[in-house]
Formats: sequence, C-alpha cells, structure tokens
Amino acid sequence: MNNPVAGFAATYADARQKFIAAAEAAGLTVVSHRHPLAGREGEMLAMDVAVDGEPDAGKLLIVSSGCHGVEGFAGSGVQVDALGNQTLRAEARSKGVTVIHIHALNPYGFSYLRRTTEENVDLNRNFRDFSLPLPVNDEYRALHPVLLPEQWPPSAKNQEAMGEIAATMGLKAFQAAVSRGQHQFADGLFYGGTEPCWSNRTIRQVLRQVASSASRVAWIDLHTGLGPAGVGERILACRSDPASRERARAWWGTGVTSVDDDSSVSVRISGPMWVAALEECPQAEYTGIALEYGTVPILEVLHALRAANWLHAHPEAPADLARQINRQLRDVFYVNEGDWKIQVVGQAREAMAQAIAGLAAAP
Repeated sequence: MNNPVAGFAATYADARQKFIAAAEAAGLTVVSHRHPLAGREGEMLAMDVAVDGEPDAGKLLIVSSGCHGVEGFAGSGVQVDALGNQTLRAEARSKGVTVIHIHALNPYGFSYLRRTTEENVDLNRNFRDFSLPLPVNDEYRALHPVLLPEQWPPSAKNQEAMGEIAATMGLKAFQAAVSRGQHQFADGLFYGGTEPCWSNRTIRQVLRQVASSASRVAWIDLHTGLGPAGVGERILACRSDPASRERARAWWGTGVTSVDDDSSVSVRISGPMWVAALEECPQAEYTGIALEYGTVPILEVLHALRAANWLHAHPEAPADLARQINRQLRDVFYVNEGDWKIQVVGQAREAMAQAIAGLAAAP
C-alpha cells in the first residue's frame, strides 16, 4: 500500500499537481472547473473532479476536500492516498460503487491560505434559498466589534474582553454564537453571503453531472480544526431523521455524532453544504458525514481566524505581519507532522471502506 504521508503537499499548487498525477496514474480523467481568479502564486485555480468507476453507477461515494480552503491540505492528502490505494479501489469496483473525488471545493481559499472564498464567504454557510429573507444572528451582531478589532495583534483590553465574553457565555454557547453563520457583516467571521458563490454554483453543477442517475449517494466531506488532535470525528451531514441517523451509524459506527443532539464538537450551522445533495440529487437515498480532524485547541483556532479576518479587512498590513497571519492560519488547520498525517489517512481509509460496504448492502 502507498506511503500514507506521501500525498500531502506544502501549497495548493503542489496539492493540485499531486491529485492530478495520482488520478492519471490510476487511469482516470480529471475534469477541471476553472475558477475565474488566479492563485497567490499565479497558478490556475480549479475544482478538479475524478470519477473512479462507472460514470452512471447507481451507488456513488463522493469524497471532497477544501470546503474551507486552507483545510484542504489534509483532505487533499487523503484523496491522493485513496487514488493510489489499489485495495480500496478494487473493493469499490467489486461492489459496484463509483467513487467521485472532488478536489478543492474552495480553491481560492486553499491557495491564499484562507478558510473563506474570495468574497470572504464561508462556503459551508452559503447553501440556502437567497430569495427568502436571510436569518439574523443577533448574538454575533453583539460580538462583531470585539471579534474584529481595529488593530492586530489585538490590544490587551480587547483580549480581556474576549476572555470575559467566552467565560460568561460558556465555551459551547460562545462557539455557537460565533460560528453558526451570519449574513449581515461581509467583513465578519463565518459570513454566509447574500448570493450563491462560485463554489456553491460549481458544486451543484458537478452533482448534476455525476450523480443524476445514482439511487444511493454517500458523501464524506473532509475538514480540520475541531476536536482532539488527530481524531477524526464523524459528524452527521445529512437529514437527522431516524432512518438517516440509523443508516449513518450502521455504516460508520455508533460514534457518529450530530449537531442536533449536542453530541458533536461542532454546532448547528445555517446553510450547510450537504443540502445541495438533497436538492440536486432528489432521486437518491443520501447519507453523509463530515470527517472532522482535530488540530489545536478551539480558542487558538478562533484567534487565527480573527487574525485572518482582520488581514482581509486590512490589505495594507505590513508584509511580515501578513505572512505571519497566513502561516498561523495554515498551522491551526494543518498539523505538518508525520504522526498526525498517518492518523488522518488511516481514519479516512476506514471511513471510505465503511461507506463502500454500506452503499453495497441492501437498503
């Protein structure tokens, strides 16, 4: 079996090259959906799709990376490993399951070391009906001035205010208020946007192209940044009705968590990406999880996100400070250590094998 660490990359451009090379080595054709902007190194940005199996298969496993840009370092490494994993690929073929790899859902954020898109949109808060009134997150509204200070690093007074708010609210309630999603502050954290962004529209296009004839669809969306380091929490990313929960837990184990019963390290969010599977593949039985790998403590992640948001609002910032902020954001979402990478790949291999077995089993 291939070296589990070999597929990881240091930049988006390198990650894309490794993904395309791995797909081609597997005999697959990569379809590239080009982003309108160039990357931070001047490279082409794209959402790349590789179909491993029959294109019109009734049983489909989607594996995706980079929904949150900079989180793509881990997800891309998993996908490169899977494309070279002959045992896993043979198992999928023998069971009639086609695996669709969607690389870099948010290529802009991946390249520019941002969690968000070029519009500062959190892609996983952008999937909603924008013809309807947008929800208002009043709790976030009150926190916004503190979360996005005028200067960076923030003053001691600002840091003290942040600590007091978190302590008063409680960490989980504070996390929910900040990260649920909001549509009122375009320069703010976890901004859901006011219209479908490029990645939203392109994901829907890909789903219509690859999954229109599938009767059963599974989706493993790869994320990082929440939970204990190296632990991949399997978070329900489909309907939370009893049948869907039971199916997910039958496939991936009773440890599958849910934001709806407060068993997850994550919180309930507004406009999650997985709803696109329901809307674009209405003919299919859909089952999905987010595989969320822990990195560093959540307050460290939030500090790095605040810094990145401040930098987005202050493009005139000194180059040294900008490099420091970008590096810090990468480091809280990607642990560049062999042991962590091995844990990430091992758990992903297991989750993919379980999804293939689940799809192949009688409904």
